[in-house]
Amino acid sequence: MTQPVLHTPRLTLVPLADEHLDLEVELDSDPEVMRYLGGRAATRAEVETAHRRRIAAALEVPGLGLWAGFAEDGFVGWWLLRPPHGPDQPKVDGEADLGFRLLRRRWRRGYATEGARELLRYGFADLGLDRVFAQTLAVNTASRATMSAAGLTYVRAFPCSGGDEDAVPGVTQGEVEYEITRATWQKTAPDSVRHDRTSRT
Repeated sequence: MTQPVLHTPRLTLVPLADEHLDLEVELDSDPEVMRYLGGRAATRAEVETAHRRRIAAALEVPGLGLWAGFAEDGFVGWWLLRPPHGPDQPKVDGEADLGFRLLRRRWRRGYATEGARELLRYGFADLGLDRVFAQTLAVNTASRATMSAAGLTYVRAFPCSGGDEDAVPGVTQGEVEYEITRATWQKTAPDSVRHDRTSRT
């Protein structure tokens, strides 16, 4: 199964491709967007390296990867649903890591939650995942609010596995993890979002 195009009432989520690189550069060059992700704007070279990693992530497990999100008036940001990775994300079959990153001018408009809910629907209803989790710095209240709004619940806190304590605000306070299982999603998701809205490409 390849990544499909996904749709919400306001968003079209398209599998990330090389044509989206300049949009990623715009996104990651905003120091406020990167505030909890390195503490500074990323250079184009750094974004190009990150882009290659993001594209490669789509090859790990069929159907998982990153999506560039577009509203009627253009680019919004990206969302990911990828296999667990890293020292605090042990690989477990049937689990995936949820993430999102939006242009600053798109903040506080509900887009992050809207895209996250669609990826949860896709992950549970279409891919048959058992559990989806998301992690962020404990001090990143905006991301934590989005996770809660999408239906995930807090499960644990843990120390950061790395990073520049001087560059990233709040890194010494550690990270948090939120999760939702398929059983919980099936109990709480409205019937209207349980059908397949994908457009295969």
